[in-house]
Amino acid sequence: MEERRFTVIHRPCCNRRILARKRPRAESTSNSVKKLLRREISSKRHRSFSMVNAQERFRNVQLQDELDTHDPKGVGCLQLPFLRKRSKIVEIVAVQGVIFALTQSGVCAAFSRETNRRICFLNVCPDELVRSLFYNKNNESLITVSVYGSDNFSSLKCRTTRIEYIKRGVPDAGYALFETESLKYPGFVEFDDVNAKVLTFSAQDSVYKVFDLKNYTLLYSISEKNIQEIKISPGIMLLIFKRAASHVPLKIISIEDGSVLKAFNHLLHRNKKVDFIEQFNEKLLVKQEDENLQILDVRDFQLIEVNKSEFMTPSAFIFLYENQLFLTFRNRTASVWNFRGELVTSFEDHLLWHPDCNTNNIYITSDQDLIISYCKADPGGLSDNVGPGSLNISNILTGRCLAKIGGNTSRSQICRSRFQNTVKEALEDITALYYDEDQNEIYTGNRQGLVHVWSN
Repeated sequence: MEERRFTVIHRPCCNRRILARKRPRAESTSNSVKKLLRREISSKRHRSFSMVNAQERFRNVQLQDELDTHDPKGVGCLQLPFLRKRSKIVEIVAVQGVIFALTQSGVCAAFSRETNRRICFLNVCPDELVRSLFYNKNNESLITVSVYGSDNFSSLKCRTTRIEYIKRGVPDAGYALFETESLKYPGFVEFDDVNAKVLTFSAQDSVYKVFDLKNYTLLYSISEKNIQEIKISPGIMLLIFKRAASHVPLKIISIEDGSVLKAFNHLLHRNKKVDFIEQFNEKLLVKQEDENLQILDVRDFQLIEVNKSEFMTPSAFIFLYENQLFLTFRNRTASVWNFRGELVTSFEDHLLWHPDCNTNNIYITSDQDLIISYCKADPGGLSDNVGPGSLNISNILTGRCLAKIGGNTSRSQICRSRFQNTVKEALEDITALYYDEDQNEIYTGNRQGLVHVWSN
């Protein structure tokens, strides 16, 4: 889900925030006439046609191939014995015909989709554990974030490698990034694809820095005291400071140069913990424990409240920039809301398999019209995760389930002898999911370290 904001090490906050990618537009559509005109002459598919097209795209999807990240001989150069054991897939990224699969143990393998063979491992040092991946479309490179045994796995190190080098099997042809930064815990690095920026935090000197994702040059530093969290939104950043008894100080700055656009205090209920504070363009979302959701327009400070019985604290957000909406996840269910505090969509037949909303098991398409998730095959079944799940493709605006890839397979989907898993087994414990929109293929990973390719 390249429409994501990655936090390599989670900072102290209630939610993991993931940003859906904003697709650039040639001109503004600030008024109704332009919006209507754009709708009439748009090259985008009509919504009803788009739904039918989606159903056709996924109608005959079957298990086609299986890739294995486990190779004790291949990682023999690595010093750490546990790297030679099987480990579950935690992240998948696919680009330019290369599938990258990262395991929980820290092994990262690159596979050629053309040959279905492993190209190389991205662990270029004997004691390296890869912790996260990020595809930088600005320079067609893969950024790996790793820790190393030489410093007791205490610091994050970033490296960028062009995809063309990885295709040649030379992952060590890349170079290190942010070498001047001390990223020891609780330091972090965050890649923001929406604004093409990188945010780092050095715990050693309590300084935040913003870099250009296109060329990795330093743009500016933020060294203000008492910052507890920073939220990124298109064009701006929200600085959340240490709260006082009855309010929390907030500051909105330009993400381009760090200039202050607005500073204000938001009133809070005393002795109530803050569940979350989120920023989306001009809208500020604030939720306290057992209190209503507040949606504040920071331009004119108009306030909308949503009853706490209608909007309960979610475990994760996904902001949909194309549609000016946001997705929430709670208790295995997903919901779509607008910024008037109205529920827009409740999904049919879309009960998530993982109760903690593992966002690596969710993919939002670049048009932000479809969500692909690993779900319970029988939403009305037992709560225990027993047996195979299903890959559900649903329309975000209607909630309708358009396609479902489950374990009830036809004879044409009988597992081939070269596969270690049957179709049913491949759907039993999916730990990572990725959809390649160009190839119309879904890639899933499981606890055995196997990657399965689903296509028609």
